[in-house]
Amino acid sequence: MAGLAVGIAVCMTIFIIIQFQTSFDNFHVKKDRIYRVLTEHHQEETATVSYGKDVPFPIPAGLKTAFPQLEQVAPIFASHNDQLLITDDNGTTTRTFKEDHGVFFTEPSFFSLFDFPLLAGSYESLKDPNNVLVTKEIAEKYFGDWKTAMGKTIRLEAGGYIFEHGTETLKVSGVLATVPPNTDFQLKLVVGYGTGFTGSLMATSTDWEGTTSGFGCYVLLPPNSSVDKFNQQLNAYAEQVKSPDKNDSHLIQPLSAVHYDTQAGNYSNKTISQDRLNVLWLIAAFILLIACVNFINLSTAQAVNRAKEIGVRKVLGSNKFQLQIQFVMETFLIVASSVILAAIMTLFALRSVNQLLEISLSFNILNNPAIGLFLLTVTLVVTVLAGFYPSIVLSRFNPINALKSKLNVSAAKGISLRRGLVVFQFIIAQVLIIGTLIIVKQMDYFMSQPLGFDKEAIINVPFRTDSLRLSRLDYLKEQLLSVNGVQAVSFSSNTPAEDGGDMWSTFRFNRAIKETDFKAITKFADNEYLPAYQLQLIAGRNLQPSNMTREFLVNESLVKSLGLKNPEDILNKEISMWDDRIKCKVVGVLKDFKDRSFRHELAPLLITTNVTMYNQAGIKLTTANLASTLRSVKEIWEGTFPNFVYEYRFLDEKIAAFYKQENQLAQLYKIFAGISIFLSCLGLYGLASFMAVQKIKEVGIRKVLGATAGNIVYLFSKEFIILIAIAFVIATPIAWYYMHQWLQDYAYRIHVSGWLFVAGGLVALLIALATISFQTIKAAIANPVKSLRTE
Repeated sequence: MAGLAVGIAVCMTIFIIIQFQTSFDNFHVKKDRIYRVLTEHHQEETATVSYGKDVPFPIPAGLKTAFPQLEQVAPIFASHNDQLLITDDNGTTTRTFKEDHGVFFTEPSFFSLFDFPLLAGSYESLKDPNNVLVTKEIAEKYFGDWKTAMGKTIRLEAGGYIFEHGTETLKVSGVLATVPPNTDFQLKLVVGYGTGFTGSLMATSTDWEGTTSGFGCYVLLPPNSSVDKFNQQLNAYAEQVKSPDKNDSHLIQPLSAVHYDTQAGNYSNKTISQDRLNVLWLIAAFILLIACVNFINLSTAQAVNRAKEIGVRKVLGSNKFQLQIQFVMETFLIVASSVILAAIMTLFALRSVNQLLEISLSFNILNNPAIGLFLLTVTLVVTVLAGFYPSIVLSRFNPINALKSKLNVSAAKGISLRRGLVVFQFIIAQVLIIGTLIIVKQMDYFMSQPLGFDKEAIINVPFRTDSLRLSRLDYLKEQLLSVNGVQAVSFSSNTPAEDGGDMWSTFRFNRAIKETDFKAITKFADNEYLPAYQLQLIAGRNLQPSNMTREFLVNESLVKSLGLKNPEDILNKEISMWDDRIKCKVVGVLKDFKDRSFRHELAPLLITTNVTMYNQAGIKLTTANLASTLRSVKEIWEGTFPNFVYEYRFLDEKIAAFYKQENQLAQLYKIFAGISIFLSCLGLYGLASFMAVQKIKEVGIRKVLGATAGNIVYLFSKEFIILIAIAFVIATPIAWYYMHQWLQDYAYRIHVSGWLFVAGGLVALLIALATISFQTIKAAIANPVKSLRTE
């Protein structure tokens, strides 16, 4: 029963995980008519197409004019690394908060699409700039009681590196109810679109090439609209407004697909592909099947123990059907008890799963009737699967033989079925073991591969650019470098490797008429960037100190993308971008380094100086007395920027977070692989028990004729080794196929070597031999007189 309970608990846990993942943004009434506008990027050079959620700034206004049939158009900008200042009646800052995510800029139309209830205030207040809606939790965090938040003042220092911008003074005009966890819009503060730079830059922009990370657009189609027809019209409209030398186009994507789009992403930065959900479904189904197989094997293995009971019942008049009903009802009671035990296991397991996956799962049948329906379905299905075959086997016993204890339930058909079931179990177990080994190996590859820059003992401290802070940067650097333990300090817009926070730009090379047909990552950094991160120059020189944009560094990939053969060929050539607002010569070529996660190929890269674009400091530390050095850095930072929330992150931790979801899934797969092996071994133990009972006289005869204990152990082990070998032969191509498909998601991946499969097979074999050792040794050392005395 314990094995069955574990199998049901695993199945139930996976069901709750999948139910949560598939429920994202399903609570919106108009969900079937809500669509996201995507940008379709065409790369002529590689003949590839990719998709992004960021759209040009004029798109929302353009759609309202060009497509009057749209019921709603909602621009949205997701800010990050924002600082919020709470002031008293005199305007003096009393409290300061930092929000990494959750500050959105949008219009009232957003709430005509999406259902986020208000506790106080109105959505229409967002028509006026400098109004803000806050969630109940944020209102309590900032003001103590959400009911007193209305009309209060919040000063916003928006993060990001769009350009230098001032502090916005906001008035709380509404309080939102708690935002549910199953939405990709994890709202904290919603600011009126048109406030600050969203009004001066985004809302009034006519630049169809201008965009930034986090700027998107959602639309509400009329009922019964044709999505294909609208996409054709949208594509035609994009052709009219875009530059002739641009290949990008636009299309709409249903809200139901947003959470599963791992390429374009979403505002929660948490996506899960449909393939991974399907894998979880398969794991749940297979583990439940393994548990059912165990029940069948153990039930039939213990059938001999009930032989006399069945014989007596048949002599007293019971027929096969009555006995089958009895055994099915017994199975039902066992399964029902297992379900209750599984529910208790699931309650405790969800706590660990929530911590591992950083999600909010709950086991509540009253609030979630689907769980109750699932449990009922599992109970009935498992009863049928696990009870049907044993009931037939037991009800067929001959009453005379049963009462004389002369049963022959070892018919070839029955043994073959049980062997087949054991093979099936170990196919699943070995596929999971091999798959887990490959995932772990790929994760180790990510962590151990050289990146082309130094990531050790470097902390990144974000800050926001304004005129006061810009004037203090040189002083800050001087003070930090005076700390014993600080080796280098560099200010920049990005670290060498980012996972979605880069700025991409097209450009004109060497006074060409047309811009490039590919985009390059653009990073802004000072002249200390290269020594701080130990980036290597292969041609030319480093950037000269400057607060303005005066010269470029490029990487090898950009040189190759331009069709140049030698790095020296690009030196002193001009690159212009942003409608010639930036026009500089290339002074150096960097050796390629990993600028993004290993999911992506290397990208063309531009690096230049511009102090107004810096939003973080990279500080290289020595490992000696690290805690003391960090305290000194904190004191200097807070002394220089007293009204700024100081926080830092080690660069190696940031890079490790690129693969957070893969690591979480790897942990889950390890757990599931362990459970599948455990359950498979229970089934193997059941078959070993069954065979030991059936071969008890054979073993006795062999021992009388001179067989040793070793011969008997070999007799039993040989058959199980063959079964596991058959499972290995079948599991290997299955595991190779699915893991090969999984690895295709990564531009840089391991070579799947044969030893991983051999290791998986050996692990399964050793565990299996350890499992059957008790029964085989017990049979080998048994006294043959006891087994033969009735002959």
